[in-house]
Amino acid sequence: MASLAARIIEKHAVEKPRGSVEPGDIVVVEPDAVLVNDVTGLLALRVLEETGADRLIDCRRQRPRIVFAFDHYSPAPTAATATGHRRLRLFAREKGCRVWDVGYGVMHQAAVEELVEPGWLVFGADSHTITYGALSVFSTGVGSTEAAYAMATGRLWLRVPEPLYIKLEGKLPEGITGKDLVLTLLGILGGDGAIYRSVEFHGPGVATLPMHDRLTVANMMVEAGAKTALFPFDDTAREWYRATRGREPPEEARELRVEPEPGTDSLSISLAKLEPMVAKPPAPYNVAPVAEVEGEEVDQVFIGSCTNGRYEDLEAAARILKGRRARARLIVAPASRRIYRRALETGVLEILHEAGAVIAPPGCAACFGAHMGVAGDGEVVVSTSNRNFPGRMGSPSARVYLASPYTAAAAAVEGRIVDPRGLLS
Repeated sequence: MASLAARIIEKHAVEKPRGSVEPGDIVVVEPDAVLVNDVTGLLALRVLEETGADRLIDCRRQRPRIVFAFDHYSPAPTAATATGHRRLRLFAREKGCRVWDVGYGVMHQAAVEELVEPGWLVFGADSHTITYGALSVFSTGVGSTEAAYAMATGRLWLRVPEPLYIKLEGKLPEGITGKDLVLTLLGILGGDGAIYRSVEFHGPGVATLPMHDRLTVANMMVEAGAKTALFPFDDTAREWYRATRGREPPEEARELRVEPEPGTDSLSISLAKLEPMVAKPPAPYNVAPVAEVEGEEVDQVFIGSCTNGRYEDLEAAARILKGRRARARLIVAPASRRIYRRALETGVLEILHEAGAVIAPPGCAACFGAHMGVAGDGEVVVSTSNRNFPGRMGSPSARVYLASPYTAAAAAVEGRIVDPRGLLS
């Protein structure tokens, strides 16, 4: 059987070199949705206006669905960004496009909560659009120019990626999360081990991995260069879909399986053997066990982002922080309004607040490095986000460690990096 990525592409193809698509083929596809944010959306809008292609856009058509998400500068920290927001709002209003405005949440979280469907093909002008693959969506990041073209014409070309299969076995131990899994994978693959590949997960361990962990794993596979990252649409995904959407998934979702062909590239991971991991500065693939950096003093902790701002992530942090007080500065940003409300209703936000956390509005917050918790010169940050390149979260001399919500919360409590399992309650 062909890879899941190839099968989804073939169903969306309008121009292809042969009857069935194969890795390496250049294919023109019709996407189901195109998304841009308040940074990339302005660049796309400039392309549309300069070429006159803006006249082609009418978001009242069924396809592609066009979304403008205000999540990076949320709320706007300067007059210039506020003016940019206004331009996008006016354009979206004129064309009838969907808008997820300030405080709605991170584009990727909102997309999986209420927009994308299993089996869709989606382009987003943000590299972490790859997140939606947890829901069996062929989703990939594109440049603002490509996003503008897809918005205007409803078409875009892509090359069918080679598959890289990852077999998961066993079950994650207590205190170990999907973040520890994906950091382990990045340590194996490096920053280029999955370039233009469709990373597809299979094996008995997949069934034990909850959706919030699948979303984290899919999100960060782009740090190894992946074009897309796909999980099968199994019973776990089906139950999550029902609970999140309040309806049954489409019948064709049953076909979205991952079945490796003999002789294809593959890795095997035993979930039961994983331990708490961090990505050390200066890159997400500079990975080490927590034990290797234990004792590193920390100035600030950030829990949130499209990687780890989901309810289960906040709940995990609350398990560590309950009844304790953070020694490091602690910033928490729920990934969406829905998550914020649930954490408020269940008391999770109260626990985090009592521990000394600053609760930011739903959005990218400190991850983007523009506001809501910018790191200063020489400061050490532990973050649940996805990138720790120099300058990513503020000063180029700041040192950022990527970690799970458990490890981040433990660092906040102790003021230094520690194994979180000793603080679990």
